[in-house]
Amino acid sequence: MPAWPAPLDPVLDGDRVRLEPLSERHRAPLRAAASHPEIWRWLVLYPAGADAAWDAWFDAALFASAAGEEAAFATLDAGTGAALGSSRYLALRPADRGLEIGWTWLTPAAWGTGANVEAKLLMLGYAFDALHCIRVELKTHAANDRSRGAMTRMGATFEGVHRKHRIVPGVGVRDSAWFSVLDDEWPAVRRGLRERLLGQP
Repeated sequence: MPAWPAPLDPVLDGDRVRLEPLSERHRAPLRAAASHPEIWRWLVLYPAGADAAWDAWFDAALFASAAGEEAAFATLDAGTGAALGSSRYLALRPADRGLEIGWTWLTPAAWGTGANVEAKLLMLGYAFDALHCIRVELKTHAANDRSRGAMTRMGATFEGVHRKHRIVPGVGVRDSAWFSVLDDEWPAVRRGLRERLLGQP
C-alpha cells in the first residue's frame, strides 16, 4: 500500500481552534469536555460520567492512531488551549487517495461558535492540499438531523443512506447517511466555509 505524501497527524492551527494529535496529556481535559450526555446520543460509546467507558474510548483512539489505522486529534480552543472535543481521519485508503473524517464531537459550549466549521476547514484543507486526496467521506446516523445539517451546510454532497449499515451495541441497527467532498469540489467548499467563519462571532 502506498504511503501518504505527508504525515497523517500534523498540528493544524486556525484562528479559533487548534487540532493536535491525540496524546495522553489530552485524556483528562477531554474527559471533562465530554461529560455531557447530549454529545453521545448518536455516538453511543461513552455514557457520560463512566470513567471506564471513557478510558476504553480514549485508549482505542490512541491505539488506532499509533497503528496508523486512524489519526485522532484533540480539538482545542486556539486562544486558551481549553479542550473542546475531538475528530479523526479514518477509513484510510491511500491507494485510492481517500479517507473519512469522523468521530467528531464538541462540548456543547462550543456548538455554534464556528469551532466545527474551522476544524472541518483545517482537516479538509490538509486532506486535499497535503495528502492529495481526491475524495473525503463523512457519515452519520441517518436520524441525526443535527449532524446531517452540518454536513450539508459545509457543502458536502449527500450520497444516500446505507440501510442497516451497522449494529450499534446498546442501540440496535443503524442506518448511515453518507456524504462526500471531492477534490474538484474543494475550492467551492473551502470558499463557503471561509465565508461562514467571517459571518460568525
